[in-house]
Amino acid sequence: MTKFFNKWLRKIHRWLAVPTAILIPIAIVIKFSGRPEWQVVLKQFESIQSLLMLVLAISGSYLYLIPYIVKGQRKRKKAKAALSTQK
Repeated sequence: MTKFFNKWLRKIHRWLAVPTAILIPIAIVIKFSGRPEWQVVLKQFESIQSLLMLVLAISGSYLYLIPYIVKGQRKRKKAKAALSTQK
């Protein structure tokens, strides 16, 4: 289950990075355009962009910590195996 979750989380993280990377320059162009009708669109872009960046930060943090989590799990398994062989 964990490998399945990690695989899909990695894919989702990659696919969310693309629209986020596209929205950032668009938001900058809209912000500095000075057109008032585009400022309404900017509010929507900013809310979507904020949500995407939050999801990317959470999933990225988890993906960053995966090797350390797995390393800890391996150590615990080794310790359990060593204890069971000593008995």
